[in-house]
Amino acid sequence: MSSMPVVCVYLNHVGDAYDENGEEVQQVECVMATNIPNEMDQVEDSHICVVMVGLPARGKSLIAQKIVRYLRWLSVNAKSFNVGSYRRADTPHPSAAFFDTSNPEGERLRRAAAEAAVTDMLRWFEHEGGHVGILDATNSTQYRRKWIKERCDAKGYDVLFVESKCDDEDLIMSNILEVKTTSPDYIGQDPEEAARDFRDRIRNYEKVYQTLTEPDLTYVKLINVGSQVVINQVSNYLQTRIIYFTMNLHITPRSIWLSRHGESEYNVLGMIGGDASISPRGLAYADALPGLVRDSIGDKDVTLWTSTMKRTIQTARHLPYRKKQWKALDELDAGVCDGLTYEEIEKKYPEDFRARDDDKYNYRYQGGESYRDVVIRLEPIIMEMERGENIMIVTHQAILRCIYAYFMNIPQDQSPWMEIPLHTVIKLTPRAYGTVEERFKANIPAVSTFRAKYTSANMGGEEGLEDMTDESNMMSPPPTGAEINGIVKPDDVESFVPQKHPDPMVPVLLLGGDTMLVD
Repeated sequence: MSSMPVVCVYLNHVGDAYDENGEEVQQVECVMATNIPNEMDQVEDSHICVVMVGLPARGKSLIAQKIVRYLRWLSVNAKSFNVGSYRRADTPHPSAAFFDTSNPEGERLRRAAAEAAVTDMLRWFEHEGGHVGILDATNSTQYRRKWIKERCDAKGYDVLFVESKCDDEDLIMSNILEVKTTSPDYIGQDPEEAARDFRDRIRNYEKVYQTLTEPDLTYVKLINVGSQVVINQVSNYLQTRIIYFTMNLHITPRSIWLSRHGESEYNVLGMIGGDASISPRGLAYADALPGLVRDSIGDKDVTLWTSTMKRTIQTARHLPYRKKQWKALDELDAGVCDGLTYEEIEKKYPEDFRARDDDKYNYRYQGGESYRDVVIRLEPIIMEMERGENIMIVTHQAILRCIYAYFMNIPQDQSPWMEIPLHTVIKLTPRAYGTVEERFKANIPAVSTFRAKYTSANMGGEEGLEDMTDESNMMSPPPTGAEINGIVKPDDVESFVPQKHPDPMVPVLLLGGDTMLVD
């Protein structure tokens, strides 16, 4: 293995704490360090073609999508070029015979699709300022990989091969079952016939497949979902970051549950920041939260993460899962504006108030943070989420905006303006061809903390109360960034679970799920 630049994530155990029930929880802070100066300068000078390698049903497309999503989240211009998408223009629903190497017409069309994808990727590098292009295909022979490298070398672009190699039959079968229901190749087909055809397709590829062994290539080989990793000839900073990220991935099915803390005393007053306790309605949400997620989580082994702030710890106190407190999940630091209302900020710091609306993602509060700063401190959290299994997170609005934007691939300029309502659980389930989102809303009123761009918000107080008994609020969540982009397909799912509660304001607990598939 060649020498590599060092990129380390340190997870510091800063002590044990105890929740309100006397249960021990871990407190953890994240520190990321690198020995490479001027990181973004190196990114600006980089042009890397990431070439996926592997048999079908090995999670290549999932890994490719995750790399793109991660890099975009870090402000790196990245794009995936899926050869299958190019091939579908001429052959939308091919049978396994199309992929037989003894089929000359199939071979010609597959080569044409690869040519078109590589040509578009090189043009994207040259004319659209691309930094990392992912060529998503099997690229299963040394001949094909040599041809791709020669095309990139001619333009002076670096090439990094990423192979997903798996002989775990249970995992392969799980991926086959996933593909037969989500792959565009099998839309409208009988699931069992699709599964049989896909297995035959895999056998055709196995006839010619050659694993990465070329000593002169830069590559990372992920064996059985990262249980073993082989790295060869890595030479620059951005390649190292990509490899480190892929080493933390797994492709086994799992879900993530996200919730803001219950309504806080500061929320009621329209104030931002602080370390306030939750309000009576927030306490009602904390009481209702275990029942709200019970059916969705079932008997899954779940780890619960909160920030170190009182309102998240109080909200999560009745949840029966292993708990961990992360300093990195604390709310965005509002600096000199901490504890003020937006009206007070507009009067006291009018230029700052306008500047933040002009560029909310990059604006940094005086003595505080920007959304970009939050993304940087959340990177170790994302690594842990990618490495982990089923996780539930109870944290704050700005933090959830950044995490949600990562999983749903929301553009940076939109992510700080997304509405993440109080008293709502968002369930995200990553899939091979997208992410499924479900929302579960508690029938517990809460103030709206959303402020639209270039408005003087009148947040807090009863006039800002969201009426969760209003059917329009209950069944139609505000548009997410994904919906704004036009890439969400709603598929409404509703279920009702009555709950008794001593507070007359909270007669029932309603579970309403809005299922969305991101293509």
